[in-house]
Amino acid sequence: MSNYKNLTDIELFEKIVKYDSKALEELYIRYSPILYSLINKIIDDKKKSEDVLLDVFTTVWKKIDLFSFKTGNVYVWLIMLTRNKAVEYKRNKGELAKGDDKYEDFYVIPILDDGIDSLSIDSALKAKPEISEALDKLTEAQKYVLLLSFYEGLTLDQIAEKLNIPVSTVRSKTMLALYKLKNNLLGE
Repeated sequence: MSNYKNLTDIELFEKIVKYDSKALEELYIRYSPILYSLINKIIDDKKKSEDVLLDVFTTVWKKIDLFSFKTGNVYVWLIMLTRNKAVEYKRNKGELAKGDDKYEDFYVIPILDDGIDSLSIDSALKAKPEISEALDKLTEAQKYVLLLSFYEGLTLDQIAEKLNIPVSTVRSKTMLALYKLKNNLLGE
């Protein structure tokens, strides 16, 4: 029997495709703390966050075939899946989406661009201080628009309505915030 702790994320996913429950268990051990933190930041309820976390790993088990092994980007895929699950839970006022596989496959399961750089949990954790510093350089308005979009899951129209400003203004503020964030990360 192989030592699952020594397997890479992609090797765990390759085993999960073959319904290896030990691989899913190792993935849970490895990722549940960071995924739970993300869910709880969005939902802000410990018990409900635990329910969503279990739903995330159930989805990994059931929908692993929708993961692109071509990208090999397990960390980003899990983060985006978790974010999408938490936002959907919040939008559905505390209900886990059930029974609508087509909706989940299209709107919840992330589809990553093949050109995106692969990121591991270790490299993401190492980059956390740099990301925090880059975010700190944004204006409060830029941070708020990104927060509404990522953590609240609001669309541009919903953000515009919430802030009582035109959609075109929200779009430009969001694009500017992302541009500045990218430049801050690149050190330009």
